[in-house]
Amino acid sequence: MGNNYDIILIGLVAVFLILRLRSVLGKRTGNERPPARDPFTPPAPPPTASPRLGDAPSAGPSGNDNVVPLPTSSAPAPRPSLSTTGPGGIRATVLPTATAGVAAIRGADPAFEPIGFTAGARAAFTTIVEAFAKDDTASLRPLLDPPTYASFEAAIRGRAERKEKAETTLIGFEASDIAAASLQGSEAVVTVRFVSEQINVLRNAEGQIVDGNPNEVQKVIDLWTFRRDTKSSDPNWLLIKTESEG
Repeated sequence: MGNNYDIILIGLVAVFLILRLRSVLGKRTGNERPPARDPFTPPAPPPTASPRLGDAPSAGPSGNDNVVPLPTSSAPAPRPSLSTTGPGGIRATVLPTATAGVAAIRGADPAFEPIGFTAGARAAFTTIVEAFAKDDTASLRPLLDPPTYASFEAAIRGRAERKEKAETTLIGFEASDIAAASLQGSEAVVTVRFVSEQINVLRNAEGQIVDGNPNEVQKVIDLWTFRRDTKSSDPNWLLIKTESEG
């Protein structure tokens, strides 16, 4: 009889130990939650495919890369419009109408380089357009010949008398081609055809818009003529004439 009690006691102890082990270790059913992630450990980045040679960058949301963004205080500085070839993607060529004249100027001044000249002309165009809008006659005077300066100064004075304010934003250039060139004695004369994108607005004394649209980018085509004495040690060119095409 004593042996039976021993067996029963051993069996009860074994059952007790099995139940304790199950409560501590638990059962794996396949539906357990994954262990919680340490909140101070950043998640691993998602896997990305390795770039392949020849993969093209994706276009914008509209799929059209020809939209011109309007400048805003938070927007990045606009880039120049892309055209065919040339520095910065700006077309700069000598048109057939100017070929003979450019050759004549280079004969008198071997240092004259047409494409380099157009880069300088664009810089002058930018300075003059912005200075004219800001009524900055001091910046205009050294870039214009006396008659041209007088006409610019008169226009600025007229705006002041009418209490008008001009606002010009030069977005960029599409082209700056040499459209005409000639050598008149020792005077080199070159006309550049500028194709630019601008926003132009004119406001009255109350700040109301009387001309232009601040949300409209306009394509503007100008013909500006510059002159320089090839025998002079002064390398600067002066603007002697401006006109709009079309």
